[in-house]
Amino acid sequence: MDPDPASTVPATAVEINAGAWYLRALRADDRLSDVPALTDLGITDPAGYVAGTAEPAEPADPGDPGEPDAVRCVWAVCIPTTGELVALIGVTGRPGAGALRGCHRAGYAGALAAAADPVRRFAAQALDLPAGELRTGVP
Repeated sequence: MDPDPASTVPATAVEINAGAWYLRALRADDRLSDVPALTDLGITDPAGYVAGTAEPAEPADPGDPGEPDAVRCVWAVCIPTTGELVALIGVTGRPGAGALRGCHRAGYAGALAAAADPVRRFAAQALDLPAGELRTGVP
């Protein structure tokens, strides 16, 4: 039996252990939904945001074969025992140049700060997106 595509995590999702915090792909399915937490972060269409993180970033200009595709990876920063999203972090850019952005729920600034270095290392080593300092904002 084929799994329901609406309830599967994209194959490209990479889970990251950030010490006391667990980073995973965003979800909005019958088992786990990040929609309430994303609403708390001020995202006006949280279900659309989750769906958008499963899609590739903007494609390269088909008229410019030398232009690489943009990359976008977004993670939910979660409490490991519950899976509850407490912060959001992501990296965007093109090979050789990335940007790191994130936001957090009230009382969880430390979770976002702890996720920054592991995401920065993953982005640089696995995606060729060296990212500078973490900037505040929805990734």
